[in-house]
Amino acid sequence: MKRLPDSELEIMLVIWEAEGSVTSDYILERINRDWTKTTLLNLLSRLCGRGFLACSKEGRHNIYTPLVEKEAYLQAESRSFLKRMYHNSLTKLVMSLYDGKSISKDDLAELKEFIEEAEDD
Repeated sequence: MKRLPDSELEIMLVIWEAEGSVTSDYILERINRDWTKTTLLNLLSRLCGRGFLACSKEGRHNIYTPLVEKEAYLQAESRSFLKRMYHNSLTKLVMSLYDGKSISKDDLAELKEFIEEAEDD
């Protein structure tokens, strides 16, 4: 699965949040960018070409439907990030977050609880 540029990912997040098919007007109302409709339509066309969206016509409107599930994309992106930035070491990622004060002791406790539960499965 190809990595999405930030602008296209932002569009996909709006669509995934809708949990169904949407129009470009729906996206334009919810996107946190000052885009023209033409800009949005170009980005939607790219997403369709990459296989992330399907586009169908209903009257005068194009309806966009996600073809890739949010969870599948996030899992692939997380694996890619971990591999590129931390050589597949989850420990190095957590250490970096902790050393950079981006993760708290509460976060670590929550992570520990998750690991213990995962080990019990």
